[in-house]
Order: sequence, then C-alpha cells, then structure tokens
Amino acid sequence: MHTPPPLHWQARAFGALPPDRLYDLLRLRSEVFVVEQACAYQDIDGKDRHPDALHLLGIAEDGALAAYLRILPHGLGHGATAFAEPSIGRVVTAPAWRGKGLGDPLLREGIAHALRRWPGTAIRLGAQAHLQGYYARNGFALASAPYLEDGIPHVEMLRPADPGDTR
Repeated sequence: MHTPPPLHWQARAFGALPPDRLYDLLRLRSEVFVVEQACAYQDIDGKDRHPDALHLLGIAEDGALAAYLRILPHGLGHGATAFAEPSIGRVVTAPAWRGKGLGDPLLREGIAHALRRWPGTAIRLGAQAHLQGYYARNGFALASAPYLEDGIPHVEMLRPADPGDTR
C-alpha cells in the first residue's frame, strides 16, 4: 500500500467556497461522474447549497484538488432517495491522483467531519456496487438490495451509530 501524499483537508459550506475551488470541485465531479463514467445525470442537484451541506476537499501541496466528497444532513441523500441519516456522497479522487492511497484517508476524514457535526449518528451512502469492499473497510455494511441509479448498479451502505464516536 502506498503512503498517501500529504493533503490539506478543507471542509467548507457552499457559501464559503472560493469561486476557483467551487469550479475545481464541479469540474472534477463532471470529469469523473459524467464524462469518465459515461453517465448523463444532473450532478448539480441543488443539495450543494443546503446550509448544512459540507464539501470536503483534499488539496495537494501544489494547490491541485486531489480528492473530494460531499456530506449532507439527514433528510437529503445524494441520489433520488432521501436518507434518514446524514450521508456521504460524490466521493472522488482526481484521475492524476489515483493509486496513491488517498481513498481511505478521504473517507475517514469525511466520516470524522460528519461525526463532529452529528455526533454518535449513523451515516448512510449510496455506493456504486463494485466499491462495497472500499466502504466496508471503513465501517459501512450492506443495507439494501442492489438497485440501478443513473444506469449504474448501486447499493445502500450504513455505518452504524456509535454514541461514543464523535471523532
């Protein structure tokens, strides 16, 4: 396993994102989820601007956006289904940064931010089905049958609540 390169983690509300960073994260999401995965869907879904949404950015030493995820409060969810729990979604590593061991640190950082905001709560996500192992490594368990979202097989996964876990 690679030792991940050092990243500076920033968790920001939509209104606190500098325009250049907002552009970077929307470009990265489009590059990977729309173009690379050949999936025409509405990435800009109105949830980014929710007052309790957090955007977690992994910024490299050279200023590049290397990794990103979005944290949403309960009642939203990242796809078509609203989740009763806070959720993590839009988890992505920039193509130039893949294979450098950033996936687990990104998810751990996202979990920590979610638990600081909503201590001791469960966290749900809609995972692309082929990534179940990645999410399971980070405490998520299968919580639904497979389903199609935007033509891609997904499953819901849940990280159980731990009242003592406030990270």
